[in-house]
Amino acid sequence: MSAFKRAPQHGAPPTAGILGALRATSMVESKTALPAEILFSILDYLPIPDQLRFARTSWRMREMVYDDTRWVARLKSMGLWNELEARRRFEEAMKRKRDAANRPNANGGTTQPARQVSTTIFDAAVEEEERRKVQTEKALQPQEPRVDGFETLSINPSQSKSPYEDPTALLEVLKNVRSIRGHARQEYGKIYGALAPFYFDLVQAKTHTEPIVFRVFRDPERQAQMLSNLQVFSNSDWAQGFLSREAKLINMMTIFESAVLREFEQGYEFWDVDGRMRRYAHVLHTLNGGNAATELFIQKHPMLDNRGILGNPMDCINQAPRDNVTLEPSRVFFELLAGKVNEQSDVIGRIFPQPANVFWAFVDKIREEIIMEYVTPLLDECHDRHMPSYLKAVSGLFEQCMQFVHSLVPPKGSERGLEEYAKEISLRVFEPHLDLYLQEELDSFTKYSEREVGNWEQKLSEQDATVESFYMGNFNRQADKNDFLSSFKKVVMMPVTVLPSAFGVSNKPASTATNSSTLKPEAAGTPASSRPQSPGLPHASERSGSPLPSEAPNDELKAKAALMANRLEGIKSLFSIEVALDLVHVAKESLGRASKFVMLGGQAGEEAREQCEAMFVVLVRVLGQTHVKNGFTKAVDHLSRYNPREISDHSQTGVAPLVIFIELVNVGDIISQMIDVFYEQQLAAPKIADRNDFLDPAGLAKKKFEQMLDENVAAGLNKGIDVLMDEVEYLCATTQLPADFNPPPSEEVGMSKSPDIGPTITAKRITELVASHTKMLIGSTEKTMLDVFNSEVGLRLFTAICKHIKRQRISTDGAIKLIADMNMYFDYIRTLKNQDLLAYFKALRELSQIYLIDAKHAKEMATIIADGDRFGGIFRAEEVYEFAERRADWFTVKRDVERAMYGLECEVM
Repeated sequence: MSAFKRAPQHGAPPTAGILGALRATSMVESKTALPAEILFSILDYLPIPDQLRFARTSWRMREMVYDDTRWVARLKSMGLWNELEARRRFEEAMKRKRDAANRPNANGGTTQPARQVSTTIFDAAVEEEERRKVQTEKALQPQEPRVDGFETLSINPSQSKSPYEDPTALLEVLKNVRSIRGHARQEYGKIYGALAPFYFDLVQAKTHTEPIVFRVFRDPERQAQMLSNLQVFSNSDWAQGFLSREAKLINMMTIFESAVLREFEQGYEFWDVDGRMRRYAHVLHTLNGGNAATELFIQKHPMLDNRGILGNPMDCINQAPRDNVTLEPSRVFFELLAGKVNEQSDVIGRIFPQPANVFWAFVDKIREEIIMEYVTPLLDECHDRHMPSYLKAVSGLFEQCMQFVHSLVPPKGSERGLEEYAKEISLRVFEPHLDLYLQEELDSFTKYSEREVGNWEQKLSEQDATVESFYMGNFNRQADKNDFLSSFKKVVMMPVTVLPSAFGVSNKPASTATNSSTLKPEAAGTPASSRPQSPGLPHASERSGSPLPSEAPNDELKAKAALMANRLEGIKSLFSIEVALDLVHVAKESLGRASKFVMLGGQAGEEAREQCEAMFVVLVRVLGQTHVKNGFTKAVDHLSRYNPREISDHSQTGVAPLVIFIELVNVGDIISQMIDVFYEQQLAAPKIADRNDFLDPAGLAKKKFEQMLDENVAAGLNKGIDVLMDEVEYLCATTQLPADFNPPPSEEVGMSKSPDIGPTITAKRITELVASHTKMLIGSTEKTMLDVFNSEVGLRLFTAICKHIKRQRISTDGAIKLIADMNMYFDYIRTLKNQDLLAYFKALRELSQIYLIDAKHAKEMATIIADGDRFGGIFRAEEVYEFAERRADWFTVKRDVERAMYGLECEVM
């Protein structure tokens, strides 16, 4: 407000000039009662006419009232201000202004700078002159109709008549609002001038017949449009009492809506689709969006009352075999329902102005009243009767529900695609069942997997017990007989039934052992016998191993040897590809059912994805920790019991237990590849699991399985190497003849009996034996593990050969055979392509040369023995000396060799 007042002049004549004005002005101290910020806030709650009157009090108050942000806020409250449009218009105006300013300069003209006028707030003469100019300009302007204090506002600048004479302009006033910075007051003035008379007249009316709006506009379409405009306009009414005015407006709109809705309902009863239903649905849509008409249409639709004709959910159970479910009736149900809904889609498009929204609201009601009433009882009954049927029903019905939504033909104008609607509707249908289903799916697969592997273990244990009883039965009977003969007197006095095993067993021929994967528990003999009878042999259950002999051996050693051979033969059946395939197949079915819910997204889709990963974790755990790991543990235990001296047949090129174990390794590798393929196809490809996420549970389980497999294979191969070396040592001890390396001299001096200078039979068999086992692992194990295995086999073979040489007596003539053997070993090791290992056998080949030196050259022999570089650091001189002691003529050359090695030939000068 102005900070000065005019001093009273007691009849003094006005003086001309600025000095006289200054003399007539006296400064008076005055302060505003309230800060400007509070005044600014108070203005928001004043009626519009009061604000304009307030603006006349001073220039400062006028600036405060005319502030553009005040009117922009009112336009925003009505949803009529577009900030992007305002910014675009402002930028265009600034561009035009810059172009206009640059145009005179482009034509060579000059622009005169505006004269700067400095005034003070107490320059009364200047203010009076400006006020006169403003009044003069207003007097020259043509007068326009005044509407509630807006002196210069009009509905449309181009119109020449009052807005009340053109009601159509009033209906379109909100649509013609522009977002222009600096002109928000003028735009709001147009709205206020058009709608305020109707608004205040309506809120003052006592009955629904009094408002002028119903007299100016006679048809319901225009009445609904004006009422809708008034409701928007009421959002900018912030003055005192606005709540009561808004309540009266809503009450009047409710009365109007009820009347229109009755007309719509009467048209609905007569099914006047293209007449009253269409007209009044559009009226209600204009009024407030038409939600009342939509709800009435859906609630009274005849489809909701005739749901029984679509089908009975119990038909899926009644028409299926016992403990099963068929989804053919549900498929027919969804097809009939889709056909009826599509018929209503055309009707909805003819009635409503926005048919897509009404159609999907109608489908949601169908989902709630019909689909869920069909699905829920069926799933509950299946869950109570049979769990596999329940799992099949949930997945199948979900897929049919998705197909139902995809088969719908909605009206044009849908905001989203069919896929999104299908996910949303299907989620609402199955959300009450989803948590239970996912948990039951996981529990069912877990129980099945553990039961199958448990049955396998049980059958394998029963078969082992049967075989052991068969082989050890005669030995037990022999013990019974010995006990009977040693205590004859005591036995005679006792009942005969004390020894049922000696007399009560029918000695029938045993047949082929049953396959461990299909052996039945009843195959064991009756408890009355000391050993169970041989298991029954259906053709599908025959074991891949050798059949049991017709009679068990009577010798205990032979019986134990036969039992060990049978156990080693049974290594290959400790875990089965068939069991793994069965579990993988069941896991694929379970995961395929559960993975359908992953497409739902959100929390439900994430829960389904986690359960799918949990199923894979269970599969890997049961196959790995329970099946494969136990099999390898038993296999290693059987390998540790192998004794080559108890095996009569050593003619084969491979050690039977190690060959069988390597076959078991191949089976484990196949199972590992099955797990890997399953992970890639069922989890990684559909993006259920992320192979790049190192914390993903499925990936961690897969890596853990592979690590377990590698550890058990390594442990088994380590034990297998022990078995292989035992076989090598056994061949060295049993097949190497003393005459091989120390042939007896012939009648002619210096000639041996055998003209053959090739490797011995022992070297050939050992080379073939070791080579056959190292080749078996190629392709079934990783290269790193294969290299480690070959290195360990080579080092252990080197040690075994060294021991074997130290047990021989080698003559000069037999050295040729020994050198041939060492060359054969060297050639074999060279095929392994391991340079570190090759150095050992190269040293061994050099070592064999000391046996070829004649006794007359003892000094040269001593030089070779003492030459450490000759053997590449593999042998020390002391170790070479130990090998030299195995010469047949060592005691002849020992003195000369030691004298040369230790310098005993030197004399003190």
